[in-house]
Amino acid sequence: MDLFTNVYFSFFLIVTLGFLIGRIKIKGISLDVSAVIFIALVFGHYGVIIPKDFQQIGLVLFIFTIGIQAGPGFFASFKKHGKDLAILASTLIITAGLVTALVVYIFDIDMNIGIGLLTGALTSTPGLAAAIDTTGSPLASIGYGIAYPFGVIGVILFVSFMPKFIKANIKNSEEEYETSIKSDFPEIEKANFIVENENVVGKTIAELRIRYMTKAVVSRVMHNETAITPTPTTILHKGDIIKAVGDNEALDRIKLLIGQKTTIEIPLSTKYDIRRVLVTNKEYVNKTIKQLNLLGNYGATITRITRSGINISPTPASRIQFGDKLMIACGTENMKQVVNIFGNDDRRLSDTDFLPIALGIIIGVLIGKINISVGSFSFSPGLTGGVLFSGLMLGRIGKTGPILWTMTSAANQLIRQLGLLFFMAAVGTSAGAKLVEIFMENGVSMFIAGAIITVVPMIVATLIAKFVFKLNILTLLGALTGSMTSTPGLAAVDNMTETNAPSVAYATVYPLAMVLLIIVVQILGTMI
Repeated sequence: MDLFTNVYFSFFLIVTLGFLIGRIKIKGISLDVSAVIFIALVFGHYGVIIPKDFQQIGLVLFIFTIGIQAGPGFFASFKKHGKDLAILASTLIITAGLVTALVVYIFDIDMNIGIGLLTGALTSTPGLAAAIDTTGSPLASIGYGIAYPFGVIGVILFVSFMPKFIKANIKNSEEEYETSIKSDFPEIEKANFIVENENVVGKTIAELRIRYMTKAVVSRVMHNETAITPTPTTILHKGDIIKAVGDNEALDRIKLLIGQKTTIEIPLSTKYDIRRVLVTNKEYVNKTIKQLNLLGNYGATITRITRSGINISPTPASRIQFGDKLMIACGTENMKQVVNIFGNDDRRLSDTDFLPIALGIIIGVLIGKINISVGSFSFSPGLTGGVLFSGLMLGRIGKTGPILWTMTSAANQLIRQLGLLFFMAAVGTSAGAKLVEIFMENGVSMFIAGAIITVVPMIVATLIAKFVFKLNILTLLGALTGSMTSTPGLAAVDNMTETNAPSVAYATVYPLAMVLLIIVVQILGTMI
């Protein structure tokens, strides 16, 4: 039919059918956006081809937005609390790479297809993008298509039955997690105290170094029935009432330093205001609270930072990030100026500046052309590696001069999905021409190979987590699904518990697992 020779008609038809099929759920499981590549394979089998330019443009958009979003989390995964999870994810991905090399040898499978089996077994579309770029062959997408279905179902079955198999108690694990999370992220409280300690009477807040000594923030002081926003030069008098904000330990230290708690309230003066302010002014992103000097310039105090749903007790070294919500206490005459400083314009959250995207991709393409030689071994990051590295680094930096590298979640998701659709439609149609021929040759053996690549790394990671790291079972399940880049798997785990333990572990290891898989794919590509 002539219509199918029209690239735009074919492309959007593939996307439409892919989304319709992807929304079909069987026992709560769906293909989601990955259904697009299966539709593209069918179209490719019948002679429809989407140009390779679509593939390359889609690739750079998809990989760059992945890097930008993953950047902070990727580097944070190496910090103290994420070390065990980072090691676990690394072990799983490296094991998957070794198992892939082994099954390719045992089943005599083309390495191009084998690399695709690896990415499908771990349900990783970024991995597939790297595989196509590294191998230069559409055969990887065939391996991906064969291994993907069991990659989705296998992870769900594994995480569903594994707790019963190792006789883990989910209820006890929940209680253990709740206890540990309170120590890592203590709730921010507020309380009033009477100035009773003779050692602090007559001294200024700066002299007492209250924030440094207690880790709490003094947001208001009432002297002789008059409430004020304190400054470093505010003198504490006996009988004054102060309001302090911090975790329970910080408030206990305030009690020791200042005096007993009191139920006496500090009335809100008409000259005093407390407001939640949204950070949307790029000029102040990445600046520390000390650099802003709000207290000295405006008599304003930041008492709380809400970031990604977590309340953070601010310190002078805390850096402001785009999208933060700040609880600010300030005199009414200065509050308007303080609000203007931070922007407080929720419409800015939906703005997308394409300059950083274009510039970041240019940097990535240039990095990808760098050739690294160590003895006889030569390695080049390639288009995928270069763009991913650029995204990771720029996402971590956040801001350079007037350029804000980060973008809102909604903008990132839109550009990422657009790139993914371009990529999958082009790759799928290209591979579809050879799909039937290759599957008829050794489809069963490839399916078995894909299942082995899915299951064996999870078994190895589970044994290490249980006997070496002794991880909480809920954290382990989240780490497994994150390492396997399996959102359906995470959804299955979430149904087992009311805590967010699996989601936190998933988010911790996902960026690292995604990046490591791309590196493993590139290493396997050198074996072709």
